[in-house]
Amino acid sequence: MFVKDIMTTKVITITKEMSIKKIAHILVDNGVSALPVLDGKKLVGIVTHKDILYKEIEPKLPAMFEMLGGIVTLKGVKHYNEELKKMVATKAEEIMTKRVFTIDEDKTLEAAADIMVEKDVSKVPVIKNGELVGIISRADVVKYIASMLEE
Repeated sequence: MFVKDIMTTKVITITKEMSIKKIAHILVDNGVSALPVLDGKKLVGIVTHKDILYKEIEPKLPAMFEMLGGIVTLKGVKHYNEELKKMVATKAEEIMTKRVFTIDEDKTLEAAADIMVEKDVSKVPVIKNGELVGIISRADVVKYIASMLEE
């Protein structure tokens, strides 16, 4: 089975200039958990429920420990800075995850599942010739597995 056989082809997308308020409404109103961000036809990021949650959390100092007279942060200063940026963001390009894991529509479901597990993502945008043509989710893969187990 291939990604193109079970992916969702009617993908709701947003632009990088869209406000977070509008993005939150699109997520809720359409019952989706992720929105690919396009700049023209180019996929430049993805906004998920998790990204929106940063608007509600209190800033926390990064976990750190002292070692050999220096301070080491467990997740790194870069990670802490990214979280702070998301907390004060007002539009998609400021809150979106820029490193998007994608998959070609002709890849197998096993390849899609590998990405989801290895990269800890629940949705993977599907591309063909460099353009977004769909999205596949953990739920899509699990539904397929469940249908195979019934036979």
